[in-house]
This record gives sequence, C-alpha cells and structure tokens, in this order.
Amino acid sequence: MAQILYLTNIQIDFGVLATLGAECEKANIKRPLIVTDQGVKAVGILQKALDALQGIEVAVFDQTPSNPTEAAVRAAVAFYHAHHCDGLIAVGGGSSMDCAKGVAIAATHEGPLKTYATIEGGSLKITPAVSPIIAVPTTAGTGSEVARGAIVIVDDGRKLGFHSWHLVPKAALLDPELTLGLPPALTAATGMDAIAHCMETFMAAPFNPPADGIALDGLTRGWAHIERATNDGQDREARLNMMSASMQGAMAFQKGLGCVHSLSHSLGGVNPRLHHGTLNAMFLPAVVRFNAEAESVQKERRMQRMAYAMGLGEIHQARDASEAIAQAITAMNARLSLPKGLAEMGVETSWFDKIIEGAMADHCHKTNPRLATAQEYREMLQAAM
Repeated sequence: MAQILYLTNIQIDFGVLATLGAECEKANIKRPLIVTDQGVKAVGILQKALDALQGIEVAVFDQTPSNPTEAAVRAAVAFYHAHHCDGLIAVGGGSSMDCAKGVAIAATHEGPLKTYATIEGGSLKITPAVSPIIAVPTTAGTGSEVARGAIVIVDDGRKLGFHSWHLVPKAALLDPELTLGLPPALTAATGMDAIAHCMETFMAAPFNPPADGIALDGLTRGWAHIERATNDGQDREARLNMMSASMQGAMAFQKGLGCVHSLSHSLGGVNPRLHHGTLNAMFLPAVVRFNAEAESVQKERRMQRMAYAMGLGEIHQARDASEAIAQAITAMNARLSLPKGLAEMGVETSWFDKIIEGAMADHCHKTNPRLATAQEYREMLQAAM
C-alpha cells in the first residue's frame, strides 16, 4: 500500500523571510530557539532572521557542526530548557535542520537519541510531543525543510536516520535571497545533493505517481540550473529553481532513496568531515549503472525518462540511457569542479568493509530498486574511487 502525504506550509519567493514572526504566531511558538551554525552567523543571515523576529523573545544555538552529532543535540537541548523555549527555528543548511529535528525529539522524549532511530525501530516512539519546528534553508540541497527525516551521528559513531511525520516542520520559508552569497563549491555540492534526491527517489520502486512527477520536474530544474547557480551566484532565476529542485527532491523522497544514500550515510559516519552532497555526486554514476538492471526501472522506463529530463534526448534502451546519464553526471561533476572521485577526497580502500557494513544496515538500503549485495557495494565503491 502506498502512502502519499504532503503536510506542511511552504512559502517560496524572494523576501519570504519577513513572514517568520507571523509563522511563529501560527505555530504558537512564543519563545523560539534558533538552531544555526557559525557560517550562517558570519555572513549575516542569522541577523536577518533575528530582524524578522522583532518583539519575540529568542534564544540562539549557533554551534551546529557540519555533520550534526548527538553531542551537539544535547548542547542545544540544554539551551532550549535553560531559556524555557517552546519551539525551534532551523536557519541553515541540512545540518542545522537535522540538528533542530534531533533537538525536537530529545527535548521532549526520554532516553538516548538512538532509541528513536529508524533502524532501531524508533520511528513509532516519536510522538506528537516533539517541539514544533519552522525551517529556513540557506542552501539548496537537502530539502530537509519539507521532510520527515533527519540524519544525526549518535554517540556510538553511527550516522543514523530518524523519521516521523511529527518531525515535518510546521512551515518552510524558502527565500532564495539567502542563497545568493553561497560560495560556488557549496552551491555545486548542495545542488548535486538535490539532484541525487530527485534521481534516487524517481528510481525507487514504490508506487507513488505524484512523487515521481515532482521528482522528475525537480531533476529537470536542478540539472538545467546548477551550472548557472554555481558560475554566477547572483543569478536569481537559477537560485530560485535550485531551491525548488531541493524542495521537490525532499517532497518526493518519502518514496524512498537507495544505494547512493546508504553509501553516503555510512561513509559520512566513518569520516564526518566529508560533505554529504559531494559524496552523493561521487556515487551517483555507479548506482545509476547498477540500477539499470532493476525490473521496476525497466518496466517504467525510468532511465529513459530521466535521460530526457536531463536533455540527453530520446534513448530507447535502459542500459544505454543509464550509461548516458552516468557519463553526463561525471562530466557535470568535472564542470562544477567537484572531486574526480573518492580517492581525491581522502577515502581509503581499507575503509570499505566498515562502509559496506553500515550501508547494508542503512534505512535507504532496502528501498533501492535493486537490492545490493556486499560485493556489489564493494564494486560501487571501487567505481567511485
């Protein structure tokens, strides 16, 4: 049985940050804790959020790490309770939003965070008691502002997913103005994250035509605009379309993701300094080639439809389309000045066993359209090196 659920209020346009105070009132948040990071603070975006909250008592936690950890969640929870907060505003990229979702759980639920991880059977333990969240993304990548999930590195070192419809932000304010100053490298990496979401969820097997349509349109927008946004950070049309592609990928990935993300999540746990979006870009070509043999992919002509959405023309065979897509992604990565492969990012083959173990336990492993074996994961890793 397919579940199709789109739950939150989304505003997308230049200047919508100005509605932040009104959204707090709608969500009955009177004393919010802003969860952000030092980078967002340094470029002045935190101050813009504070300016939009005139007359509201606000606390700020600005120590979110690039890959949020349970320790950071605990530190933010301490701020939350010390300032008697009653809601959260996530201002930043996926890390700040994931950290805020971790706080929403930990501030209102007992026990260690791993208790509520998806692979630990914790999703049903997350109750409506979670703190309400308003999300203000400052990158165009994760789409976490409209998603029910979060990724946090827990105390035992695993990078785990937490999923509940209760974690969907009450409002998402997508203001492309906030992304105009994003550096080219971060624009490219987060943009490829959005593209990976659109592609993986479109390849996933579950029956969800609305998600497929949203993902395919998101891929079209993301692929057509990522170079423009990277090469000219002030290109407003490109920034708007990348922010939409990011949102669309996350709206659609309730369908499920796949091997790209199971590998990225696992490798990100082995080395938290590696950027998630960049890892997705490295894994995409190998996983696209692997998925070409999946029955559901072939039946629904998913490779051919993605190739067309990417401007690669009409291609009649799934394998030919997958090869064209894989080559186009590799070429795009090069044009965006992303790494040539995992080796350039410092990944070592001696890590493979641990990466594979984590990938096979990840919540995205079973939603890939073709179930990968340990050996097949090893081959994908080698191809991505």
